[in-house]
Amino acid sequence: MTTGQRQRGTPSRKGNEKAHGGLSEARLSRMSDVMAGYVQRDEVPGMVALVSRRGETYVDSIGRRSSDGETMTRDTIFRISSMTKPITAAATMVLVEECKLRLDEPVDRLLPELANRRVLKRIDSSLEETVPANRPIAVRDLLTFRMGLGIIFAPPGTYPIQKAMEKLKLGQGMPAPATPPVPDEWIRRLGTLPLIHQPGERWMYNTGADVLGILIARASQQRFETFLSERIFEPLGMIDTAFSVPPEKFSRFTTNYWINPATGLREVYDDPKDGQWSRFPKFPSGAAGLVSTVDDCLAFGTMMLNKGEYGNKRILSRFSIEAMITDQLTSEQKSVSGLVPGYFDSHGWGFGMSVVTKRDNIFLMPGSFGWDGGMGTSWYSDPSEDMVTILMTPSAWTSPSPPSLFCDFWTLAYQAIND
Repeated sequence: MTTGQRQRGTPSRKGNEKAHGGLSEARLSRMSDVMAGYVQRDEVPGMVALVSRRGETYVDSIGRRSSDGETMTRDTIFRISSMTKPITAAATMVLVEECKLRLDEPVDRLLPELANRRVLKRIDSSLEETVPANRPIAVRDLLTFRMGLGIIFAPPGTYPIQKAMEKLKLGQGMPAPATPPVPDEWIRRLGTLPLIHQPGERWMYNTGADVLGILIARASQQRFETFLSERIFEPLGMIDTAFSVPPEKFSRFTTNYWINPATGLREVYDDPKDGQWSRFPKFPSGAAGLVSTVDDCLAFGTMMLNKGEYGNKRILSRFSIEAMITDQLTSEQKSVSGLVPGYFDSHGWGFGMSVVTKRDNIFLMPGSFGWDGGMGTSWYSDPSEDMVTILMTPSAWTSPSPPSLFCDFWTLAYQAIND
């Protein structure tokens, strides 16, 4: 299959797509066997695995969309959660290229709710113990997650600011589209809180992408979802990517599962027909709100790999893509930041996505970029191998560290290279 062509609605079985692009059919068969083992052991109900190299694509659909549901197919729709972040960053850069936003411009012009920030003296300070911000928050701070506010990786309620964010429903846990208020109210509530760190000081996960969604809407004078549809999804042919799933597509939508921390058992987190993604949310989250398919994500990943071009369409300039996939963090910022200990020893952060900076495994070579979705998905593009890897499951991760399933998938994708 050549880049830009789309094959939809056909279940992919082991060996039903001839391997090209320097991939070994025998080694892809090994991938299929190992991936199928996770389903046979009931660690996940099913999955769709994709490896695309040099424009040739291998897809393996295994298992079921739910524990007792229909067979998994290539066009199955998944909640991609944090894989939304790179898409939001790309949309931001569209507006930067049109000079409707500027990377180092304060956001105050369009987001007056975030003007005149104050900053906590310490992360455990009361909300009244603050100092003035050294400077305004810039667009670049939102893209690089250095706005000074984000998810705190500590038990719920550990710090006063954490309690306040939870009380105001600003997004500190699993994606929950039905929970946050509408965008204008969301940003108003955020503006009542101090920052945790000075703007630009250190990396903090998540919140910057949600702010970008509101900034994009105001800069473009369109609803966020409309801008994404017109400027990203339609040009790329991402026909199943949206903030909710319409009833006519429920049959292709997965049930989503999580491990209940109280019981340690797998339980349904979201149902396809009456769950939170079955209707349009009040707050379309730029951090974790989208649903998508493996082919839609391949289109986005291929566009990024091709420096902004897809087929005969250009979404972004080469220069914007290069900025997005360049590590933006300093050594000092990496030393005090991270999802898990040691993460930034071999990774950096560009605009809305991770960038691999050091070779410490047989997969994800330096220069690779992409991001994971904590509800069970992952995408990375590797320029050195001209390769895109995508794995989609309906089972949420239990921690920020990748599950064995994903590590095995990446290993198997790279061991399949036969040149």
